[in-house]
Amino acid sequence: MSKVIAGATVSLDGFIADEADRVGPLFDWYNNGDVPFNGGDPERVFHVSAASAAYMEETWSQIGTTVIGRRLFDITNGWNGRPAVGHAVFVVTHEPPTDWPFPDAPFTFVTGGVASAIAQAKAAAGDKDVSLTGGSLLGQALAAGLVDELQVDLVPVAFGKGIRFFGGFDGPTTILGNPTIVQGDRVTHLRYQVRQ
Repeated sequence: MSKVIAGATVSLDGFIADEADRVGPLFDWYNNGDVPFNGGDPERVFHVSAASAAYMEETWSQIGTTVIGRRLFDITNGWNGRPAVGHAVFVVTHEPPTDWPFPDAPFTFVTGGVASAIAQAKAAAGDKDVSLTGGSLLGQALAAGLVDELQVDLVPVAFGKGIRFFGGFDGPTTILGNPTIVQGDRVTHLRYQVRQ
């Protein structure tokens, strides 16, 4: 049965980007190792530690579809029409873009909210998992009880302020299981089951 897994690279103080949406040193671990790793896009090859590569192979290979928000879509230009992981992307938005130059890309623009996007992503994922990005979407999905697992790539840096991993999440209290821990180079990979 597929799961909804929310994940992101996160600073020690809980941010996924600074106030200007820059990730700064958060993504340094994607290129600080000797092991090449490709998540699906042949033009996006990371070079990570052996421990991070094994972790990424285990977790990313289970992803069928991804749910992101319009903000991330705009920042990345939808990765030029190539999903970063999985075979399809569902973008939660109030209004789909009218001028995106990749109309045949496997991107679906969902105007019915995060629950609708997750339901569509789960249907398209089959027996694979659905990946959900951090930020406002994660906060909404967590509050609605739609998240099964959290994957945190914790980086030893503090931003002080910026875009929070849980967005504006304000409850209800969510209990997590004990983490599975993998130590990479300048990153600690944590996986928590969400207890509903």
